[in-house]
Amino acid sequence: MASERRARVAIVGAGIAGLVIATVLRRRGVRCELYEQSPVFDAVGAGIQLSPNGVRILHRLGVAPALAENGVQARSIETRRWDDGGLLAKVPHGTACEELFRAPYYLIHRADLQRCLVNLLAPGTVHLGRSVARVVERADHVELHFADGGHTTAELVIGADGVHSAVRRAVVRDEPKFSGYSVYRGLIPAEVVPSFAADPRVLFWLGPQRHVTYYPISAGKTVHFSAVCATGDGRSGASTTGTETEELAAAFAGWNPEVRRVVTAAASVTRWGLFDRDLADRYVSGRLALVGDAAHPMLPYLSQGANQALEDAVVLTDCLADAGRDPVRSLRHYEALRRPRTAEVHRQSRARAETFHLADGTRQRERDFRLAGETLNDLAWLYGFDAALTPAQREALNGRAALGDHRPEVVS
Repeated sequence: MASERRARVAIVGAGIAGLVIATVLRRRGVRCELYEQSPVFDAVGAGIQLSPNGVRILHRLGVAPALAENGVQARSIETRRWDDGGLLAKVPHGTACEELFRAPYYLIHRADLQRCLVNLLAPGTVHLGRSVARVVERADHVELHFADGGHTTAELVIGADGVHSAVRRAVVRDEPKFSGYSVYRGLIPAEVVPSFAADPRVLFWLGPQRHVTYYPISAGKTVHFSAVCATGDGRSGASTTGTETEELAAAFAGWNPEVRRVVTAAASVTRWGLFDRDLADRYVSGRLALVGDAAHPMLPYLSQGANQALEDAVVLTDCLADAGRDPVRSLRHYEALRRPRTAEVHRQSRARAETFHLADGTRQRERDFRLAGETLNDLAWLYGFDAALTPAQREALNGRAALGDHRPEVVS
């Protein structure tokens, strides 16, 4: 097949980061094309937690009304013990998040968020059903070779294509690492958890080698749950073999009755192996840059995958917009700004893979004691980070990075 029209920027992957990058670049007059391997937009994964550091970015894009209409504001994050339901911690969010961090904490269906972002795109930006098989970097451009035999070129290529990224193979040579855990996800009717009607919140239940999370989405009409279990095998991608419901019921035998009611209420369940990668020493190679899970795939225990992808998108597009900056230098600048921040989120996400799943005993009691003392202020390093810096702030942060000072910017 013949080469397609050359773009200044080609974005691979129409997930959250890819959609935001395409929208912002088009608004700034940058010629960009977005390539997505799926033939249609689907909504794998169901629920997403959007913390204030991500919500502020979405508000600035102009989707605040859509988020308010489709999302649910979490009043708190509540953690309970696996068997007797004993309350371990309750951290108020709700209005406190807006007062401290200038944005709410939203719970939303992935399809609703995706629809909000797709609606922002200029017509003709997205090319569906285009799977990238190979990326070749040249001195003055990058070639994208598609699985269907076609190819195109661009001045820059942004890999936003997830943990199994095709673009990453041209930047870093490594493989995804199975964590030893898998997650079962499902959607259930709101009436299964009637307390959410008056008190919408995120509920965590922690137990030996397992934990469960559930919360309302879709304007409160549906509840999303994620049940994480230690498993001997890690299935790459979604698995819906028909045995997942039975596996889940067996895995949570003996748990609190509310948990069992939730995890057995779904008509179908999807299982995913939980993979991340070791943090790479670079997110950029010449004219290639990685964002989101393609750059720094994280385990989901801080609920930061979507939020860190949004931060990446803002920082990258701001770096590319800097007047007079060479595009290759702009990508290096993006990398210097993002690696310290994402390294800490990656580290803390991995640490929770152990602490969330401790066997009952001394270490579990020590963890529970620490949880009981946590407040919303303890999350300022995460929720208060503002990726939308002015040029002066970016230069100041870059200067500190050169001196080895990687402290995050926190909203005052």
